[in-house]
Amino acid sequence: MLVTSIPQYVQGITNAKVDLTNTNDTVLYTAPSDADFNASIVNSILVSNDSGSADTITVTLVSGSDTFSLFKLEEVGALSSKELLLKDLILQSGEIIKVQAATGARLHVVASIQEITKQRITTSALANI
Repeated sequence: MLVTSIPQYVQGITNAKVDLTNTNDTVLYTAPSDADFNASIVNSILVSNDSGSADTITVTLVSGSDTFSLFKLEEVGALSSKELLLKDLILQSGEIIKVQAATGARLHVVASIQEITKQRITTSALANI
């Protein structure tokens, strides 16, 4: 959770990528659960369909034993890309984003993410890791 009275820092920026080769529920990203992290901000979830047929994608958020539907059977046109998020999505420590294609070997998913830490980590400290 982001709290304005507590200093928080962007620890890193990353992307998570998955090629949905089958119709299994697939982990796209897991927010770090280290004690120093308290949130991740998903800025973008981009889905690309490289087939000549339209397809659908389902996106869920898993928090502990609870699963929340973010996008249910969202259509992605043939040979096109679609941005799913209109606003940033905040994940708490340990939460998971999963994606599932209706048809395998058509959809690719890329998420752009900022990871937020409670402590400022200097570049000199990173060099010692």
